[in-house]
Amino acid sequence: MVNRHIFLACFACFFLCSAFFGCNRAGQEGQAPTASINQPKSPANTSGGETETGVNQSPDSDPRYPELLVETSLGNFTIRLDGVKSPLATDNFLNYVDSGHYDQTIVHQVYEGQGIVAGGFGTNYIEKPARTPIRNEAHNGLKNLRGTISMVRYPDAIDSATCQFFINVSDNPALDHQARTPEGYGYCVFGEVIEGMDVVDRINAVEVQDTAELERTPVTPIVIKSIRRIR
Repeated sequence: MVNRHIFLACFACFFLCSAFFGCNRAGQEGQAPTASINQPKSPANTSGGETETGVNQSPDSDPRYPELLVETSLGNFTIRLDGVKSPLATDNFLNYVDSGHYDQTIVHQVYEGQGIVAGGFGTNYIEKPARTPIRNEAHNGLKNLRGTISMVRYPDAIDSATCQFFINVSDNPALDHQARTPEGYGYCVFGEVIEGMDVVDRINAVEVQDTAELERTPVTPIVIKSIRRIR
């Protein structure tokens, strides 16, 4: 069992310390929380062109915008990555996908009306080893809006994201790039949900509990069975 280390996100200064994502920070394998988000909007559309999230949707033949199917115990959803504006985060995520890192992991934190966090813990609630942290691309112009997928990092370390990610269920401008400081650099958006946002909403509404390892973790585990490329 890993020790719990819950970190408040940078936006806590703005929203009366209402923490959003937190998780274990043991050695180099832990990840940091992100923050709470506001004002839900409609799910990301799939009509082509640039969506309301600001992630460019390109032709099916363009390999820079890979699509992946996320299979969970509550249903499936599809994400499209933006390898043009977020090449490092996209390559990093795909490396974890191709290695099978995300198979049989859990959505380990849920904040109703805000977002869900995944990618770091197996179904045994043990944190999975992570690779070297990547450079933060939060300055890429993409916004943390409903339906986007972003990298989790430590709020006090700009370039600290590894395997954990979160999906915004509502808008969170406080997580966008604002300044070249750890607190203001933001959290890198590298894709969006293009199909199955209703499944993400369903996950976001499950009952949660605090345990010795994690805060606000689902009472009934939400298992990510697999994440695989479909285009």
